[in-house]
Amino acid sequence: MENIQSSRRDFLKATTLTSLGLAVGISGFTKDSSLKKIAPAFLKLEINPFIIIDTLGNITLVNPRPDMGQGSTQAVPSLLAEELEVSLDKVLIVQSDGQGKYGSQTSGGSSSVRGLWMPIRRAGAAAREMLTTAAAKRWNVPVDECIAEDGRILHKASGKSLTYGELADDASKLEIPKEPKLKEAKDFKIIGKYNKRLDVPERVNGKAIYGIDVDIPGMVYASILHSPALHGKVVSIDDAAAKKVKGVLSVMKTQRPMPHRTSEAVAVIATNWWAALKGKKALNVTWDNAGLDQSVSTANYFEKTYEAAKKDGINYEEKGDFSAKYAVAKEKLEANYETPFLAHAPIEPENAIAHVKPDGSVEIWAPVQGPDWALRDVCGYLKIKPEQVKINVTLLGGAFGRKAYHDFLLEACHISKELGKPVKVIWTREDDISQGPYRPGMLSHMQGFVEDGKIAGFHHHAIGESIVAQVFGGLKETESDPWLSAEIATENNKYQFSGASKVSWTHVKTDIPVVWWRSVYASNFGWGQECFVDELAHLAKKDPMKARMEMLSDERFRKVLQTLSQKAMWEEKLPAGTGKGIAVFSSFGSISACCMTVSKKDNGVKIDKVVSVIDCGYYVNPDNVKAQTEGNIVMGITAAIKDGITFTSGVCDQSNFHQYNVLRLNEMPAIEIHIIDSGANPGGVGEPGLPPIAPALGNAVFAATGKRLRKLPFDITNIA
Repeated sequence: MENIQSSRRDFLKATTLTSLGLAVGISGFTKDSSLKKIAPAFLKLEINPFIIIDTLGNITLVNPRPDMGQGSTQAVPSLLAEELEVSLDKVLIVQSDGQGKYGSQTSGGSSSVRGLWMPIRRAGAAAREMLTTAAAKRWNVPVDECIAEDGRILHKASGKSLTYGELADDASKLEIPKEPKLKEAKDFKIIGKYNKRLDVPERVNGKAIYGIDVDIPGMVYASILHSPALHGKVVSIDDAAAKKVKGVLSVMKTQRPMPHRTSEAVAVIATNWWAALKGKKALNVTWDNAGLDQSVSTANYFEKTYEAAKKDGINYEEKGDFSAKYAVAKEKLEANYETPFLAHAPIEPENAIAHVKPDGSVEIWAPVQGPDWALRDVCGYLKIKPEQVKINVTLLGGAFGRKAYHDFLLEACHISKELGKPVKVIWTREDDISQGPYRPGMLSHMQGFVEDGKIAGFHHHAIGESIVAQVFGGLKETESDPWLSAEIATENNKYQFSGASKVSWTHVKTDIPVVWWRSVYASNFGWGQECFVDELAHLAKKDPMKARMEMLSDERFRKVLQTLSQKAMWEEKLPAGTGKGIAVFSSFGSISACCMTVSKKDNGVKIDKVVSVIDCGYYVNPDNVKAQTEGNIVMGITAAIKDGITFTSGVCDQSNFHQYNVLRLNEMPAIEIHIIDSGANPGGVGEPGLPPIAPALGNAVFAATGKRLRKLPFDITNIA
């Protein structure tokens, strides 16, 4: 709360809100070190979420986390409304614009609720106390005789009441409480309760504004032709046919700036999108693709990962001398588990409007996951100062990590700077799927041994491209990637091995652009970890559920598995050709477990049922927890049995949904989702339900067919 008065003045000067009375901001975001361990890239900055109560009683919250479908525009104001004792429909949401005074503003790492849980509640509680004190002073009564209720302060004894608007000016003159008293969980009226999503009607009826809907006076459209072979260079441009298209204004060479390199491209500028797209298709561009067949090849990349699996990696964690004990173990296993590159494929493709003005200032309208990161990238690219940039964040039609990677935004900036007018860039679905960035393909080299009928030794060697290295340039050659290594460390999975355990890492580089994908590395390495635990359980002649319980003393993990066992009826006798598989994984501060039931069908299997259990600590809305978990189940199954992304001779082999399939409605199994009310600190919801899905399915396939699958994706209709 340091310097809060000056921060408040700066905020009021920068806004267009009128009739302002009370503005409160609480600092101190992400002091908790455990949050930094889980998602350091997302949670480095402090945050000042400003609350404004005007003299008319209107309550405005500057929401620092864009909504990309995860429900931040309901979850964040719910925290405020709970402490302010108002209904959700009384809170107006204003999206932050990336300026530093609002702190961290990136939606990602399932960090919105768990990061804002205390700051927003404290701000609401502080405002409530200030309003209560102001009323008590006006009535000359003790503060403890006054209560907040439905946007008013009531004096219980006399029945007097004043609205928040009537008290706003008086309250604004008071000192902001440093330690406001928060409501106890037993008194919650909104948090943890089912509340209708107030934003859904406009998203259904088409009134909601997404980036692709924005129209700025005087803007032109740009459709960009990227090299079919990723990172190809422009040799020549034949634009004669393109310029004959009605509405096409010009054709220009442009660039696609990415964190690890900049690629060349060609843009068609037109008065409307259809003309720009038609002109793009009429272009005849000659590309130089020399040297891209190996550097941009998934076959070459995975060949290197399998070679790396034969060698030692860089140690991240070792308990006991694993290599020595593994060498002399009588019962041991070794296996490789592979996960593919994956596209994000959000429903709304990448798009952005940029207006680089003659005075050097820039205004942006775009569906980005973080206006603060967008501001940083625009400033860095155009070599300008933050105060020269205004970011207008729209709703996002999906993202899953993709729209925190701003190549499409910087393309718009480059073209606008050249033309001197606002430019709207829209990527096609083919651009989105064939150009990336992608979830990196990864290899898990697994080793383990059994002693006295128990899993005693476990080594997870993670191999592949590093987001920390490629996107941030922040990984030393002698350093184990801290993000992914922490995901598979025993501190995270809580498995206790009586013999020895080890986590190691090998960096295999590629020019294929990579970035985080829903649940980031957990979606890669949950596959190897949880399938191999099952393999070792069978080696020990142990039930997979009991084998896990023997290695877990953590009560939250045990409760999740016990609940899963009960709800999925794990111990029931199954008919021949039917199998169940389980997996459990901790990510983003939450614990999620899954049980899959499959049955043989022709030459493959059919997924009959999915039971998911999640312990995310305190949560805002159980309906949203279930909705996000359902989405995770869909994406998890899709990632397991549908197409991955592959590159041949520098060219992506997939271009649209006919080659990059997603799970369809008629393929959906029955789903049950169970939430554990543990009362723990809030964890993530948007991503933790995904990592156990693929391994639970793989383990179920083994239980039903005896076939152990180690490479994703696999054809569920043909289990060889």
